[in-house]
Amino acid sequence: MKKTFNLIHEKIKYPRMIEAAKHEVRKYLKRSRRKALPEGADYWDFECKFGTYEEDAQKVHLAEIDKLINEAESKKVEVFYVEVIPVPGVRKKKED
Repeated sequence: MKKTFNLIHEKIKYPRMIEAAKHEVRKYLKRSRRKALPEGADYWDFECKFGTYEEDAQKVHLAEIDKLINEAESKKVEVFYVEVIPVPGVRKKKED
């Protein structure tokens, strides 16, 4: 998912646009996690980027995306970019 969310709309209020963006990201994550894993993979990992525009997006952890959207809301940002790419992950064994 690579998407630029425009938060300004003539009929829809700003808080509703923020919630719609959060919902879309969460829905994409759920859908991606349901896909079949390739052989040798244990789980779906996600490579994420967040920024005002695609050109200035920075790598972030998946858990930080919701916080960054809330931060964008507090700053009254009109547009932001989110990139979430599913990547098969392999768990590492703990060494005692």
